[in-house]
Amino acid sequence: MSYSPAPGERSPQHRRLPRRRAALLAAAAALVLGAAAPPAPGVQGIGDRIFPDLGNPGYDVAAYDISFAYRANDQPLDAVTRLVARATARLDRLNLDFTHGTISSVEVNGAAAQFTPAGEDVVVTPARPVASGSSFTVTVRHTSDPRDEGAGGWVRTTDGLVMANQADAGHRVFPGNDHPSDKAFFTFRVTAPRDLTVVANGLPAGRTTSGATTTWTYRTLHPMATELAQVSVGRSVVPEHTGPHGLKLRDVVPAADRQALETWTSKTSDQIAWMEKHVGNYPFETYGVLIADASTGFELETQTLSLFERDIFTKAGFPAWYLESIMVHELAHQWFGDSVSPRVWSDLWLNEGHATWYESLYAEERSGRKLEDRMRIAYQLSDQMRADGGPPAAIKAPAPGKRTSIFRPVVYDGGALVLYALRQRIGTAAFDRLERQWVRRHHDSVATTADFVALASEVSGQDQSRFLRPWLYGETTPPMPGHPDWKAAPKPA
Repeated sequence: MSYSPAPGERSPQHRRLPRRRAALLAAAAALVLGAAAPPAPGVQGIGDRIFPDLGNPGYDVAAYDISFAYRANDQPLDAVTRLVARATARLDRLNLDFTHGTISSVEVNGAAAQFTPAGEDVVVTPARPVASGSSFTVTVRHTSDPRDEGAGGWVRTTDGLVMANQADAGHRVFPGNDHPSDKAFFTFRVTAPRDLTVVANGLPAGRTTSGATTTWTYRTLHPMATELAQVSVGRSVVPEHTGPHGLKLRDVVPAADRQALETWTSKTSDQIAWMEKHVGNYPFETYGVLIADASTGFELETQTLSLFERDIFTKAGFPAWYLESIMVHELAHQWFGDSVSPRVWSDLWLNEGHATWYESLYAEERSGRKLEDRMRIAYQLSDQMRADGGPPAAIKAPAPGKRTSIFRPVVYDGGALVLYALRQRIGTAAFDRLERQWVRRHHDSVATTADFVALASEVSGQDQSRFLRPWLYGETTPPMPGHPDWKAAPKPA
């Protein structure tokens, strides 16, 4: 045991040291004994090249249980987020991604914890350190504010709210590990006025009414990235259908537009059957389209419930073949991006390139819009797309204040062009096997560009890395197999 002098007594070794020498000895002792103080609380991330501050080291989330109390779409929601995680290192502190809400308390394993905001993180110091390898829970009581639109998260509709968390806005809604590499199961419990309808990812798991409010519960049966979370609150109806193999289908549409929108929602079952013919069984427990009366400028593949703007279906100007192909684009994401999620955001082309590929293939098979024509035009513009946005698998980081600018043409048509080039090289039969094996091998998981190149090599029986590298990472576009006459136009001055 250690020796402790009595009060006022000096140990035999005690003597005053020069201040500088004492500091050096103290630092050396801390290194020897492993007692160096931890760094000051600050923003952490997992080092993603595109969003370096997102995600948090030291733990993996297994499940979220999130409760919201909704009153009106211009008021903050009271919320409780409980997450269950496994520590991958000893945690004297841990970070959560969270902003645009006020935290009132944090508990770790049921004990009150200290918390400190740091940028778009919250640094949590538990009462007792969490041991490496152990499971633990974090409970955060907070608000979730829908009033600051424009950077993602909550989107206000004419009658309520929907979510649009892609790419990096999940932590504007609830605290957690906001990176697609850390997928988890979700439970949502949403209390709202009883005259409103609430729908979320997954399947309904109960509904109770008390006085003027109803609490709706939904659970996912498959893990999900935070960017794919969806909660809809509004004056909606939920038509239910049956899809291939008895799949539960449910749509969420404005009550006043139910009949008019049935023209479009009725197409979902056939579109799922078409996708299954190409890539295999639908990967989740349910599907449907959420049509919201809001202006977002995009459609979004939130898991099991894709988000669409009402106006694209109700206003003139979009031909039917185009709307159907956009519906297939978001549906294809359920396989490519949702079931198989990117390990890092530089792998975004695997999501958008594949969704664009099946959107284009559907337009060809159902409406006669030739895939080759679209790819030829994409090839002509490819060098310009690379100059503007970077190569498909090495996209430029977002410009300051424009965090969704990673969704550039080079990951859409540029990504689809990579797939077209690969099909030209290995043949249609091998390419189709590759697509089926890709979604089957990485189902409910995450994958990288390197994983795709490796599987393409395995399926084709020939190393494809030298062929695919310039397509994925080159500053200019390689020659297209089978089309020596295709030329990429230089970027205009």
